[in-house]
Amino acid sequence: MKKIFTGLTLSLILFTGSVFAQKENKLPDWTFGGFQRPANVNPVISPDSTSTFFCPMNKRQVDWESNDTFNPAATMKDGKIVVLYRAEDKAGRAIGKRTSRLGYAESEDGITFKRRKEPVLYPAEDNQKKNEWPGGCEDPRVAVTEEGLYVIIYTQWNQDKARLGIATSRDLLKWEKHGPAFTKAFNGKFNEIWSKSGSIVTKLVGDKQVIAKINGKYWLYFGEANVNLASSTDLINWTPLVDKNENLVNLISPRKGFFDSNLTECGPPAIVTEKGIVLLYNGKNDKGEDGDKRFTPNSYCAGQVLFDKNDPSKVLARLDVPFFRPMESFEKSGQYVAGTVFIEGMVYFKNKWLLYYGCADSRVGVAVYDPKTKTPGDPLP
Repeated sequence: MKKIFTGLTLSLILFTGSVFAQKENKLPDWTFGGFQRPANVNPVISPDSTSTFFCPMNKRQVDWESNDTFNPAATMKDGKIVVLYRAEDKAGRAIGKRTSRLGYAESEDGITFKRRKEPVLYPAEDNQKKNEWPGGCEDPRVAVTEEGLYVIIYTQWNQDKARLGIATSRDLLKWEKHGPAFTKAFNGKFNEIWSKSGSIVTKLVGDKQVIAKINGKYWLYFGEANVNLASSTDLINWTPLVDKNENLVNLISPRKGFFDSNLTECGPPAIVTEKGIVLLYNGKNDKGEDGDKRFTPNSYCAGQVLFDKNDPSKVLARLDVPFFRPMESFEKSGQYVAGTVFIEGMVYFKNKWLLYYGCADSRVGVAVYDPKTKTPGDPLP
């Protein structure tokens, strides 16, 4: 029996090597990665039909995370990893037609999570009701100041217009909603546009990832179709970067023939490194002639772009192929059948980077990058 197992294992190794050797995805030295999926642990968060809470809008108990749990933010608190994930109940017909709420899960190892039975950020009878009901609170990114103030950037979705919303907390449980990010800038002009996916620029101070200041300001990459930029002095009110005609400046945009030919959507909080500011982002492949034929039409893969660390608007480099793409069955089956690894949360934990991502808009997965061991990205098809 031992000889049979050894033979099968050797055959598998040889077969795997022959398949992937010619498809190695070597990453430049400025990038994060490659990220390895730990064996037999994903997905780390899945729907739970036993969790219920009294919805202040519906005025009844709802199974708020029974249908899907996905698109997570991640941060550190008291030495533990905290993941704030988007959850949907079974009401509604499809993606965008249900109510989303943000759940809370914490872990001592990044793999096994203890979850709260009630959401921590959700539509309520408050001053953000008109922006968040009935669609809810979606797709969070979270970062923390050196003083311990957590700032969450999330999508407020009223099923009419998506807006970037800001909320703050000291404990990740009780949140103060501040409303849309662009309410005050340019007389509210950009409060009326569709805005999603906010990535605050951060840095490492020792082993702690905190919100950074550059040239005396905080910086936020944002955008779904393109990547745009905004600045702030208080982390609550943000002013977009515009041209002389007060139009948004697109820092990067979709590229014909590439994996990000349809959308370039910001991922986790960007990070200042010695090489520059690294932004991990989600690229959607076009389903038509503009797409990269190597990747599934409409699939979401993950890319990286490098900005000047003294000028957050200046692009220095960009990956032409994804470093992370749908590979596993749970990344290609669920609400989003085209496949997606939608990256939104990344934490520095025990000298490694843990990346949390949405799997096919249905589950949460984790992948790990050890900076001491530079490895290739996901193999190319």
